Amino acid sequence: MPLIRKPAGASSAGVPAPNSAAVLLALASGTDDERWAAARSAAELPGGVAAVGEALAREKSPRVREALFTGLARVATPQSVEVVLPFLRSDDALVRTGASDALTAMRSVAWPAIAALLRDPDTDVRILACSLVHDMPGETALPLLCDLLDSEPEPNVCAAAVDAIAEIGGAEALPVLARCKERFAATPFLEFAIKVAMDRIRSQVTGPRA
Repeated sequence: MPLIRKPAGASSAGVPAPNSAAVLLALASGTDDERWAAARSAAELPGGVAAVGEALAREKSPRVREALFTGLARVATPQSVEVVLPFLRSDDALVRTGASDALTAMRSVAWPAIAALLRDPDTDVRILACSLVHDMPGETALPLLCDLLDSEPEPNVCAAAVDAIAEIGGAEALPVLARCKERFAATPFLEFAIKVAMDRIRSQVTGPRA
């Protein structure tokens, strides 16, 4: 049977492809439902990633924001990552979470940004960065977290890094954890978290006892 060509402008599902100008117009000035529908495809259009970033900066509807972040994560380009990064500094916890989830979904595309995030002057951004490290390869993630622990002054950031290190493992982290424990000897919750992490790593290294 010969192949049947699709009509120009039709999508793979047989539905006409969206008009780019109409989608971007709806994204900028439509109703909540129109913006939500536009957000689902806008990032894939020419110039759409930048338009989604502009829409995110003014969007008040959590439902539409979620669709915007999802669209950026689906495209998963370095430009998408650059658009998402500023929203990690939002005063709105839901926006910060949406940005973090989008970066997590983009995985390896977002990984080059993690080292800078771990050095960010904003404490909350450094904490979020520690959670993003979880999905990185251990041989890449562990040195980043160890470097952070050796210089980090904030106990809450250290706690986030310790949690990530406990998941990743690696005997090379033990001296770093010990130094951090000594520096924060007057912070019981962190001292306890470090002890748990060290015990977990030691058990992984030595294996179960006979």
